[in-house]
Amino acid sequence: MDLFDYMRERSQEKEAPLAARMRPRTLSEVVGQEHIIGDGKLLSRMIKADKLGSVIFYGPPGTGKTTLAKVIAGATKADFKQINATSAGKKDMETVVAEAKNVRGAYGRGTILFIDEIHRFNKAQQDYLLPFVEDGTVVLIGATTENPYFEVNNALISRSVVLELKPLSREDVAKIILVAVNDSERGLGSFGAQITDEAVSFLSDAAGGDARRAINAVELGITTTPRSEDGIIHLTLDVVSECIQKKAIRYDADGDEHYDTISAFIKSMRGSDPDAAVYYLARMLSAGEDIKFIARRIMICASEDVGNADPMAMVVAASAAAEVERVGMPESQLILSQAAIYVATAPKSNSSCVAIEQAMKYVEQTANLPIPPYLQDAHYKGSAKLGRGVGYMYPHDFPGHYVAQRYLPERAGDITFYAPSDEGFEKEIRNRIDKHL
Repeated sequence: MDLFDYMRERSQEKEAPLAARMRPRTLSEVVGQEHIIGDGKLLSRMIKADKLGSVIFYGPPGTGKTTLAKVIAGATKADFKQINATSAGKKDMETVVAEAKNVRGAYGRGTILFIDEIHRFNKAQQDYLLPFVEDGTVVLIGATTENPYFEVNNALISRSVVLELKPLSREDVAKIILVAVNDSERGLGSFGAQITDEAVSFLSDAAGGDARRAINAVELGITTTPRSEDGIIHLTLDVVSECIQKKAIRYDADGDEHYDTISAFIKSMRGSDPDAAVYYLARMLSAGEDIKFIARRIMICASEDVGNADPMAMVVAASAAAEVERVGMPESQLILSQAAIYVATAPKSNSSCVAIEQAMKYVEQTANLPIPPYLQDAHYKGSAKLGRGVGYMYPHDFPGHYVAQRYLPERAGDITFYAPSDEGFEKEIRNRIDKHL
């Protein structure tokens, strides 16, 4: 790098967004993610020993995936190449591989290939990398906001260490905010701005673990807020709340957040927590989740987890499913809320669920056991000659509309599939069954 290149790079750094200028340069400057970069942790050891293997960083935006890749680039002796899967293609990878082979042959150095948004590559593009990752031509660092076990080829996963980055804590975000405001070298300390404790606390919450959002809000606040009479730019709660505005809900209808949120929603209803159920319902509705999909999940939960402990749960859920199709949003949020709360607070029993699971397994194991002849169809000419329906006792002809009669195949013995619980209406069902035993 000559003097002109150096001056141009320095100029670009000064003009770059604050979030880019504040990107940590060394492992010691990284805030958070102690579970993977703390002393003695795997990634820390790999970087310090310059023995990096292929790694896939997985986590929400703003948690440091690209930052860690850049830190590795600064700490390693290997060449570092970066591409973004949203705009790059196979040709770009071919160029990197060719250069990596030349560097290894001429200088004995390895090459680290950082692919941002790696989940955007299709299967064929990901497959292209396999032999070069396997033979060490390149060390792969992939970054993705989506669960790599869903979005990245199994072959690449098996050759990589998957490290999940967590949303930053409120305390971590607060530290970053204060550096952004006060540091004169890489932050905006030269502006002489001051931020209130209340504003720091609010931003730390509103950022939702995303350092970039917090930094962008600080930069917008400082560069657009006029100085007060005392010559200071005051970042108050009103200023920063306007700058960060409403947090965009991170939610991909085909991705991780979709599955994680609906899972939490169902488990909250199953766990009889109406507040949690409504919270996850609100998250899905705010993110634009399909209301018909939500209604279907409530119906399934009403059957699987409430069952006959409260048969009305299914009625409420089915009615809600029909109503949301007629009404639409935003009124459907009322209907879904009512149904979710009803299911969450209803007595619980999975006895019906267990019964069909056991029955399906038994049928798979025993195939088609002979149906007792007296239960077989007798609505055709000649059925009596075959013994079909002969000996069947019609329950309504007996007191209480019940008669003791075997309905299971003989070879099934006295097997039981449905064992009603003591919850809710199933107590009554159990009494009815016991009465006829």
